[in-house]
Amino acid sequence: MFSSFMAHAWLAGSVVAVVAGVIGFFVVLRGAAFPAHAIPNGAFAGAAGAALLGVDALVGLGVFAVLGALGIGWSGRRGRHDVVTALALVMMLALGAAFLSRTTEYSPEIFALLFGEVLGVGVNELVPVVVLAVVCLGAVGLLYRPLLLSSTAPDVAEARGVSGLRMELAFLVVLGLATALTVPLVGALLIFSLMTGPPAAARALTSRPPVAIALSVVAALVTVWAAIACSYVTNWPVGFFVGGFSAAAYGLGRGWSALRSGRLRPAVHA
Repeated sequence: MFSSFMAHAWLAGSVVAVVAGVIGFFVVLRGAAFPAHAIPNGAFAGAAGAALLGVDALVGLGVFAVLGALGIGWSGRRGRHDVVTALALVMMLALGAAFLSRTTEYSPEIFALLFGEVLGVGVNELVPVVVLAVVCLGAVGLLYRPLLLSSTAPDVAEARGVSGLRMELAFLVVLGLATALTVPLVGALLIFSLMTGPPAAARALTSRPPVAIALSVVAALVTVWAAIACSYVTNWPVGFFVGGFSAAAYGLGRGWSALRSGRLRPAVHA
C-alpha cells in the first residue's frame, strides 16, 4: 500500500482532496450542487472527443468543462438556472455519445474516467494535476472576499460594486478547471460527491467560513485516503468508496449538528 508506485496515488489523491474541499465549500455555500454534478459529467464528453482526435483526455476535459461552466453561468442569468444546467448537461452528453459512436478504442480509458483510476497515476500525470491545483487554489485566494460576499449577501455585494454575473462566471470557470483536475482520478460520476459531502458536513459543524473550509479539506482528505486504501485492498473502483464515505461524512455532520441543537435548545417548563 505504501510502495513507490502508490506514492503517486497518495499525492494525487491528496491534491484532489484539498482542491475539492476548498471549492466544495463555495459549491455548498452558493447552492451550486447541480452545476457541480453537471459540469464533470458533461466534461466527460470532452474526454470522449479527445480520444477520438487522439489527444490527451485532460485537454478535452478542460475545454468542455470551461465551456460548459461559461454556458451555464451566462445563460443562467437570463433564465431558470436549473433548466439551463440540465440542458447544458444533456447537450454535452449528446455530443459525448456522438464522439463515442465514432471510435472503438476507448473502453478502458472511458471506464477509468467514469469511476476513477487514482491507483494508476503516473509521474507524467502528476504535473498537470499539481499545476491545475495551484491555479484553482490561487484563483479562489484572489476571489475569496468578493466571492464570499456575493455568496452570502448578493444584494450587499452588488451595492459594493461586486458584479454577481462576474462572480458566477469566475466561480464556475474555477469549478470547471477543478473538474478537469479531479475527474481522471475519482471519476466523473462521483466527483461531485467529494465536492458536496465533506463541505456540507463542515458547514453543518460551523458557520465560520475559514474554519468550515479547513474542516472541509480535512474531511475530504480523510475521505480520499480511506477510499484509496479500500480500493487498493478490495480492487473496487475508488469512486465507489469516495461516494460512500462522502455520504457518510455528510450524515455524521448532520447528525452531530442535530445533536448539538438538541443540547442547546432550552428546556420547556410546564
